[in-house]
Amino acid sequence: MKATSLLESQHRKVEALFKKLQGGRSDTTAVLEELANSLAAHMAIEQELFYPRIKEAESDLVNESYEEHAMAELALKRLLMTDPEEESFQARVTTLRELIEHHVEEEEQELFPKVEKALEEQELAQLGKAMKARFDEMRARLRDRLEEAREQGLGDGSRAKQLFIEKQIEARVAVRYAIAATRLAELFAIQAIAIRNLVEARGERTPETVL
Repeated sequence: MKATSLLESQHRKVEALFKKLQGGRSDTTAVLEELANSLAAHMAIEQELFYPRIKEAESDLVNESYEEHAMAELALKRLLMTDPEEESFQARVTTLRELIEHHVEEEEQELFPKVEKALEEQELAQLGKAMKARFDEMRARLRDRLEEAREQGLGDGSRAKQLFIEKQIEARVAVRYAIAATRLAELFAIQAIAIRNLVEARGERTPETVL
């Protein structure tokens, strides 16, 4: 499956989970956990594998996507920390859903067509295969971490529930840590190049510490 097709299929699954969450007929806790795990793994493979590979094709949209992910992650964290019985729960579901819908629309209507023109079919298929394997690996890791939290008795009682929520967030952060570190290294590299260019423009010797 092509990388773009894989991401589109994951978009459809997330849309279905939002409908279940807002429909009120399903187990809210189970649906929310599935939604959070799917979003965490989906955003992770985009940032770790997809965006770095296609950034040359459309750097502006990719940079916007990184920022949209950051906003979605904050909205997801706020949602996870909200009891489904609280008045603000559905409002936070709607906020997250609207952020994701905007992101999906931009990707599918603007970014993906440009990517499919820039990359060969075989390359898109290979990238999709790697992304699917990484997605499955991350989902499995999240399930293991959350199951470990349950076994530690963090699922019952108000304080225990709060600890369990914190464990959920911690698990998703751990899955994404390497991606964040890679992004930070990229930003430092960009900064180093900018400083070097500025120094060279002034006719000064570039400090070895910058290089």
